Amino acid sequence: MNAPTKMLVILVDETDTWKDLPLYEAICRRLVQLNAPGATVQAGIMGYGAHGHIHRKRLFGVPDDRPVSILVVDEERNLREKLIPAIRPMVEEGLMFLLDVEVIA
Repeated sequence: MNAPTKMLVILVDETDTWKDLPLYEAICRRLVQLNAPGATVQAGIMGYGAHGHIHRKRLFGVPDDRPVSILVVDEERNLREKLIPAIRPMVEEGLMFLLDVEVIA
């Protein structure tokens, strides 16, 4: 990647859905369709947002809408012109942001 590179970070809740799929899975499948170079989905242990509600894993592993992050590294132009416009409508209550990154390997 020689062009300006960014990392798109998408934060959603584990229980969020999109057309009968977990939202994180629907986003990942959409990224595949859009030929994104790759994505990583990570489940958080605990978090909270603007409403101050704690999201965490409960007793015996029963989820309580834990935070989930989806990370995508790509050229800035592809993210801004192709990926973000396709994903943005899917993320109703989550958060999306771009970070500067330097690809080393």
